[in-house]
Amino acid sequence: MLDSLRKIVQAVNNAEDFPSVLNIIVDQVKSSMNTGMCSIYLLDKQSSRYVLCATEGLMPEAVGTVAMTTDEGLVGLVAERAEPLNLEHAETHPRFSYFSESGEEKYSSFLGAPIIHHREVLGVLVVQQQQRRKFDESEEAFLVTISAQLAGVIAHAEATGELARTTSPDSDKSRDTAYQGIASAPGIGIGHAVVLSSPSDLYAVPKRRSEDPKAELRQFRKALRSTRSDISAIQESLTGTLNKEELAMFDVYLGLLADRSLGGEVVALLKQGFTAQSAWSQVIIEHIRTFQRMDDAYLRERAADVRDLGRRVLEHMQQTSKLDRVFPKDTILIGEELAASHLADISLENIRAMISARGSQNSHMAIIGRSMGIPTVMGAVDLPWAELDGLPIIVDGHEGRVIPNPSRKVLRAYKALYRDEQTLAKDLLATRDQPCVTTNGDPVSLWVNTGLRMDTQLSLEYGAEGVGLYRTEIPFFLHERFPSEEEQRLIYREQLELYAPRPVTMRTLDIGGDKALPYFPIEEENPFLGWRGIRVTLDHPEIFLAQVRAMMRASEGINNLRILLPMISNTLEMDSAVALINRAYMELTIEEGFRLEMPKIGAMIEVPAAVYQTRELAQRSDFLSVGTNDLTQYLLAVDRNNPRVAELYHSFHPALLAALTDIHREAKAANCEVSVCGEMAGDPLGAVLLIGLGYHTLSMSAANLLKVKAVVRQLSSAEMQDIAALACTLPDAPSIKAELNKALDRPGITRLIRSQNTAPLLT
Repeated sequence: MLDSLRKIVQAVNNAEDFPSVLNIIVDQVKSSMNTGMCSIYLLDKQSSRYVLCATEGLMPEAVGTVAMTTDEGLVGLVAERAEPLNLEHAETHPRFSYFSESGEEKYSSFLGAPIIHHREVLGVLVVQQQQRRKFDESEEAFLVTISAQLAGVIAHAEATGELARTTSPDSDKSRDTAYQGIASAPGIGIGHAVVLSSPSDLYAVPKRRSEDPKAELRQFRKALRSTRSDISAIQESLTGTLNKEELAMFDVYLGLLADRSLGGEVVALLKQGFTAQSAWSQVIIEHIRTFQRMDDAYLRERAADVRDLGRRVLEHMQQTSKLDRVFPKDTILIGEELAASHLADISLENIRAMISARGSQNSHMAIIGRSMGIPTVMGAVDLPWAELDGLPIIVDGHEGRVIPNPSRKVLRAYKALYRDEQTLAKDLLATRDQPCVTTNGDPVSLWVNTGLRMDTQLSLEYGAEGVGLYRTEIPFFLHERFPSEEEQRLIYREQLELYAPRPVTMRTLDIGGDKALPYFPIEEENPFLGWRGIRVTLDHPEIFLAQVRAMMRASEGINNLRILLPMISNTLEMDSAVALINRAYMELTIEEGFRLEMPKIGAMIEVPAAVYQTRELAQRSDFLSVGTNDLTQYLLAVDRNNPRVAELYHSFHPALLAALTDIHREAKAANCEVSVCGEMAGDPLGAVLLIGLGYHTLSMSAANLLKVKAVVRQLSSAEMQDIAALACTLPDAPSIKAELNKALDRPGITRLIRSQNTAPLLT
């Protein structure tokens, strides 16, 4: 059974399209289980019926015709109960339904397993047999396993519209296809897609077209010649080391590169207008799939050889490519996994939105998107991103929706929504020069999280009172090596001067987790519980000392620097870091003659251990800053970069509110100032909660600053305290969020706190 399962999964993974997946499943399951019939029924959400979509054993004309609700038939019973059904004599069951067009009357035994994805029954996988018998436990387990494997494929087909076209082939095929991701930075982005791919990754090559096929052919043939030369050199160097049979494999490689083999297939695609890289990747991927489908183990292993050969040729093409990337003024940036380094060569003013197939609402690029006010969608796992280059596209950062090739109707609707957003932004500018005070006169300090120069300019324009978090890792990402102390000093000096005399809180290098420097990779099986933040820099004091020296030197004559230490989990880490900062200060002032004021030193509270040592850390700090992003992640045991569990990441979880209450109480008892620099502070609902819990210094993305200020100015401190007190009594995050929306359902606030509901735009 295990070998059969492996073959089926491999065949499914290599299938060309969704109908092929279904046909492979019914054919191979029927063969593996030696039954008379195997069928797949899939849910048509328009009719709420389970439609027969593929079969081996029933009449072919039944496909697309036979369908039933959860109240009908044995298939409906499996879907209703969401559990397997194993019957020796199916005709005697009271729920048995007969469909004459199916030819089902000749089968007696029945085994059905639900196909479930994220608690929803998407379909039912059924096997039947003429002989009256009950399938044994191993057969039932096998069918359940296949169903679980099939669930992800069907969910993907649902997201891409393939499922609807399969269950309702006569439905309107011209409707806009919307791909769902995770809403990570609000706003509407309308423009043209620019796909960023990883070097030498065959599967990440966008399907681009060229207006100069001859130039593409020249580039391709040059890459082939270079690769042949490489292989011949390797073959020659290994002569005398390998035997004749092993050396013959290199001749096979050279043969594959001949014009009558892979080369001929590529040339055919070049004539259709594809670029050399796109044509080559398509041909190689198809050959990899062919080898992977083979039964012979030796031949299956040859797929790795073809993949290696493909990468070699692609690498040469990428090295010799003369094509300069063009970033239009309405660029929608798309990639499998966007990183800060992708922004290095792009004019930020040209970016209208960002889409990443991986990541979540609180991954690094999402935070950058919010900081820069760029609509961002993360975790769009079903999006065929490599095929979108150059296409018109809409990004809905409120709903986490991506719409390629939108219809005129949808485009008009989103343009109108975009204009409404611009109007709101202009209205908010009226509060820029007004103080952030409650209706009863209590001040609330609004600081910003920053790291990019463009973000700095925006925050100053919006009247930020200081910097609660300057992410020093961003300049590190923009270098090809660790920046020197002097290079860092110049960067930090600019920030300190721009904000002076406002305080600037610079967090020491925070890498690891979802932030790996390209020149200092950290590869761990569980990076969020591994080597990151202060752990890295304490293990590398030379990096830490160079950075804090650069910060202090940059502050000379300005003296608005505050140093923040990330990922503190115990007092020993705090003591060690403070000792190194004191050492750097002594070196600079006593040994090198700099005239500096000792900066304030603070600890981030972002791991549960720090929550329970708040008082001890406060006694060792000048200030504390709560990082709600990581604190939420660690309290809830939810990887914030994993789209599968993104719905479990709740910023209003009762456990988080309890932790925030404890932190504020302990910091106050130690007479230590405390603020919040997590993304929760930039959400107007979150800001109201935090102020109600006693936090009066909030640091957020510059794009959210005026919105939060506008809400705060319409509420009294007592009102927010009452709202927070009630929220802390509720049992779950949805209840808390609903109560917040209810309490703040007022004409002047609703417009500011609720995301635009864009769902009707697609109906």
